[in-house]
Amino acid sequence: MNTINVSHLNIPTPFYIVYEDRLRRNLSLIKEVEKRAGVKIIMALKANALWKTFPIISEYISSSTASSLNEMRLSLEYLGKDVHTYCPVYTEESFSEFLIGSSHITFNSLSQFNRFYPVVKDFNDSLEKMGKNKVKVSCGLRVNPLCSVIETDLYNPCLPGSRFGVQAKDLPDNLPEGFEGFHFHALCESSSFDLEKVLIALDEQFGKWLPHLKWLNMGGGHLMTRKDYDIDHLVGLLLDFKRKYPNLELIMEPGSAFTWQTGDLITKVLDVVENSGVNTAIIDASFACHMPDCLEMPYRPNIEEAVPDSSSDFRYRLGGNSCLSGDFVDGWNFPSPLKPGDVLTLKDMNHYTTVKTHMFNGIQHPSIWLKPLNGEPVKLREFTYEDYKSRMD
Repeated sequence: MNTINVSHLNIPTPFYIVYEDRLRRNLSLIKEVEKRAGVKIIMALKANALWKTFPIISEYISSSTASSLNEMRLSLEYLGKDVHTYCPVYTEESFSEFLIGSSHITFNSLSQFNRFYPVVKDFNDSLEKMGKNKVKVSCGLRVNPLCSVIETDLYNPCLPGSRFGVQAKDLPDNLPEGFEGFHFHALCESSSFDLEKVLIALDEQFGKWLPHLKWLNMGGGHLMTRKDYDIDHLVGLLLDFKRKYPNLELIMEPGSAFTWQTGDLITKVLDVVENSGVNTAIIDASFACHMPDCLEMPYRPNIEEAVPDSSSDFRYRLGGNSCLSGDFVDGWNFPSPLKPGDVLTLKDMNHYTTVKTHMFNGIQHPSIWLKPLNGEPVKLREFTYEDYKSRMD
């Protein structure tokens, strides 16, 4: 049920709403897991970048994982200085700033490590010589355990042909100087039993290198705040792994778990149309513009005002208010016919939904130029960190 009756709020639709009590409930559970298992849990900004909620989050967690300069900057400014950076690829232009702002940097390939580790080494050496307070940057490598436990291919980083991570067969027997950790990401809204399968695969393939490392980042996808998640099994699994490899600091970076079921999108029915027996309620929100994950995944959000499919004959497709033909999602049943003015509560639309309406993963929008008939191209618009941050101003 809603924490408040949103239909009585004097807020124009559509709007997102985040509930502090639900957010704190998740954060308390995550903090409990961290303490019981003796691991480090950090927040993935790709799932939630609403920085005006960071003062609440920082009471429990102050470390983050970033995959872009914008995410790193946002964390440094509003969450904490402990930023674990992973990018599928780094550039000469961006890497120096990542180096200054990150505590950990994970490389996606050996070629990227070979290209940039000399820069890291020089940076760390200079810190030591100058007596700087900043902790040295710790380098790691993303590995691919080739263990697929995700049903939706779009979200599966371990499928054959994946661009993510190095396979065990491609690693040298002795890791190059500078590798202090491994990072894997093989889960998506998964259970502790899925993690167990991945850890078995990881141990079988990469076990000979693990005793020589300082940390293991288990990536995201640990949906520990879901009601049916087995917390005791997770804690036991992590403790067992730590006993086997006491040299490793275990790191987890959930995304969805932090803001799972903490916010809704409130929208209003504007019109109802019928075509070939299909009833569509056109709302004042758009799946393409406001909920692109519903089309991309795809997944159908629960609606508080809807009823189970078998309990009503009043079935509706929801159509967005854009002109894109595919801006709709099927289909929900309601206890009575929908009509203009009805308010609908699309549940659990905080994690991923809000970030995908803007610069997902903090990835900068391309600049825009005009090439006139004569002369050089003219810049019309260039996007910056302030554009990313301004989504919450």
